[in-house]
Amino acid sequence: MSTSDQGELLRRKLDDAAFLCEKRGKPYFFPFLSEGEQLSCERYLKSRGFAGFTFFGGYENAERRMLGLSAFEEIGEEAFPISALEFRFRPADKLTHRDFLGSLMALGLERDTVGDILVEDGRCVVFVKSDIRDYVASQITKIGRAGVRILDASPDRLPEGRGFEELTVIVSSERLDAVVAAVSGLSREKTKNLILSGLVSLNFEQCTNISRAVSGGDTLTVRGRGKYKINGVTGETKKHRIKLSIIHYR
Repeated sequence: MSTSDQGELLRRKLDDAAFLCEKRGKPYFFPFLSEGEQLSCERYLKSRGFAGFTFFGGYENAERRMLGLSAFEEIGEEAFPISALEFRFRPADKLTHRDFLGSLMALGLERDTVGDILVEDGRCVVFVKSDIRDYVASQITKIGRAGVRILDASPDRLPEGRGFEELTVIVSSERLDAVVAAVSGLSREKTKNLILSGLVSLNFEQCTNISRAVSGGDTLTVRGRGKYKINGVTGETKKHRIKLSIIHYR
């Protein structure tokens, strides 16, 4: 399905959900949305004049969040059908976000039933739709080859994650392909193919324009490589190449 078709499908779902809210007088909840999908939903609902919407992902500053619609009253965070599961394992196992996501998808779950996955050494908290909470807890005993123990998580005590790293990269220009090549370590030709294949997002929206300028404050997401925040230009090299300060979220 093309990006335009996906956008049209999402808009139709929003129209249907808004209609149901107004007709039934009850909130309607969308499953977990990516940051790009959230941005698209917000823009469309505002253009439609529908103000009764709230995003929440189980904790403050969540990346993947559900969308709640209500035509008559504000939706409290406690109303969202979100459960948090804590996985405990040996710190020596060094499990990653990808390990947990892979095990969850292997259960036959849809990606939109799973929210943020917060990992630190020995512990991971996963936010899921409440209606799959019991299924996940009963089916998973291992992540990869590592044994895990599953508990209900407290949103007040979340893993701090493995943090981020500050990078300085050298680029010939602030074009999208130059910056992606620098952060990914790929050649310019492979980077071009990556961008044209729709695997790069700028400020949470897919961007296939290889010459698009990147500037301070932008967020860059490269599929399979991670998320990067562009701090800005910090100087030039002797050969007049640009020094960029970037934060890489692990």
